[in-house]
Amino acid sequence: MIYEFPLQSDPIRQGDIFVGLPRIDMSLKCLPVITEAGDQIEMTWDDIVKAGQPVATIVALRPVIAIVATQDCDALRASDITLCEIRAFQEVERKSKDTKAPKSWVNIITQHARINQKWFYLPPDPTLSFTSKMAVDFLVTLRVLRTDLEEYKSLRRGRLNSLAEAHFRERIGEFFRRYPYDEWYALVPDEMRAYLQDYPDVKPFQWQLSSETTER
Repeated sequence: MIYEFPLQSDPIRQGDIFVGLPRIDMSLKCLPVITEAGDQIEMTWDDIVKAGQPVATIVALRPVIAIVATQDCDALRASDITLCEIRAFQEVERKSKDTKAPKSWVNIITQHARINQKWFYLPPDPTLSFTSKMAVDFLVTLRVLRTDLEEYKSLRRGRLNSLAEAHFRERIGEFFRRYPYDEWYALVPDEMRAYLQDYPDVKPFQWQLSSETTER
């Protein structure tokens, strides 16, 4: 497959896959803060900023799979390493939610991989805990101290081989330098109505509005 399995003594590189790194989940609207007296109170992030003092908070952590996005040279000496979360492919690319036939998967993995720059496809491999098709979600990043990650190399289960790593490197570059635009802006009203069936959360532009579109 497209994976390699480095020795634990090998340095951390771009494309290294770690299983069980912590992702922090919290809301800036409601943070559980521990006071100096040991009591727990709820504060918003605005309250904390206005107070201008560091606080102790309780945050939720959960283990996730992630891949090193930091370039090799920085991964050797930078203070922090950036990783992107890996999740089940059908969670990342919702167009594949009902995909089952091999031919349909071929279309998504090849053609859609060129079109959609927000993810990078990873095939299944039980050695990496990939029991199904997976995807790197470039929209979800984690930051880990380099020294901490080096101490937890035991969580590294594999890395991309040279072919896949070169592709991954280019995909990261494409994602961060892509021109942001609303892809539906040139659709005429009837095309926009069809588009809304798959993407009901988008907002049509004024020139795309018709009575039927407005009713949505």
